Amino acid sequence: MRITGLALVPPPTASDLPKVTPELLASVLARYSRSNEGIATILSKVDLANPDASIDRILKFVDYGHASIGGLTGGLAVALDDVSMWLAYKIFEIATMADGQESSTRYITMDAANVPSAEELGIPPDLVPRWQALLARAFAAYHAEYARLDGLATREPERVRLPADAKPPVVARLRKNYALDRARYFIPLATRTNLGLVQSSRMWATTVKHLASLPHPEARAAADLIRAELLKQSPRLMRHSLAERSYEEQARQELERSLLLGRERLSAAPLADDVWVQVDRAAPPWLAETQPVAEALRHRANRYGQQGLATRRMRVTFAWNNMALAELRDLNRHRTGHRYTPLIQAGFYLPPEIDRAPHAALLDEQVAFTRELLARGSPAYVYSLLLGAQTPFEHSTQADKFIYEAELRTGMGAHFRYAEHLSAALQRFFAQVPEARDWVVEGKAEPE
Repeated sequence: MRITGLALVPPPTASDLPKVTPELLASVLARYSRSNEGIATILSKVDLANPDASIDRILKFVDYGHASIGGLTGGLAVALDDVSMWLAYKIFEIATMADGQESSTRYITMDAANVPSAEELGIPPDLVPRWQALLARAFAAYHAEYARLDGLATREPERVRLPADAKPPVVARLRKNYALDRARYFIPLATRTNLGLVQSSRMWATTVKHLASLPHPEARAAADLIRAELLKQSPRLMRHSLAERSYEEQARQELERSLLLGRERLSAAPLADDVWVQVDRAAPPWLAETQPVAEALRHRANRYGQQGLATRRMRVTFAWNNMALAELRDLNRHRTGHRYTPLIQAGFYLPPEIDRAPHAALLDEQVAFTRELLARGSPAYVYSLLLGAQTPFEHSTQADKFIYEAELRTGMGAHFRYAEHLSAALQRFFAQVPEARDWVVEGKAEPE
């Protein structure tokens, strides 16, 4: 695991702007909110040659809590190389206000060597050989299915939806993606990936505190490395990023719930699709919503257009019983609202193009190994899961955010399984908000 902090500085053309550290920026803006002098006057009193003294002087005067000041630090960028896909998922779940990206499975090395060590992940020592053998078999299945599907797409090009005017390089890329996107369900969740996030010192402190409070050695190691890196840029505010009792207790309870559900529902059989959507339009009687839903939606040129109060004030919770981890990795990154999954295996998804029979022994061994870790109460059970593992997933937000996600994940270039999940959710949404049907653009996941 490697952690790199990326400092943000003014652009080269902004030579007239003072170059300040994130903490100096936060302290100056905090002082700005307690003064009518104007920002230029406050900056004129800052000794840029000795910023620490200026920061201490301002923070001594401005008796704000660290959180309110930490949010003023601007975007602190951190890149995390070679973390497991589980840790990447967890960080995106925790960092609800971060902007970030993660490496696609189309570009990651698929090999048993591209996994953190058993010690880093907390795999029980007596189970390490069995775990390593399971990973090797999973990667072998991935490569075998990719090779088969790639050959199938070449021999039967009608299987791959292609734009009418697609040039040869585009055809080759889409055929490759056809195979990659269907073979990926055999990829272990322990596989290394990379991610980068940008968020304020306040949110980094919360993220690191949360990671430090988890029972997984990989999460705690990441917390230490991120903290050490960000202490270079925001030393005072990152002091508030250590493990804390309330975080530890909630992490303990959530793990216990996941272990219980995992033992009850663990299965290698595919789980039939089910989706649940709940819409809440309630508003206080003195501020009732009067805008028609059509007026909130019809003026948009595309999904990025502004929606009206009718959808922005409408609450929506949507959930699936069977979100494969392959899809969860992406849908979990929609930042607004709250996302929750117990991260269990309540079934195993494979696309129709893959015959389960040749892989039955692998899937049976994977379930048996996961069952052993669940029985031991080990948080390392997450590293026995493959991306085809199906888990319940819930997301609560506002209708405008749900509509954006549905249009995005059924639109051009969307993965076929995203489109199936979001299309089903949209139908449940339309049943409760029928007046939105004419103004929400449900796509067909057309190829790019």
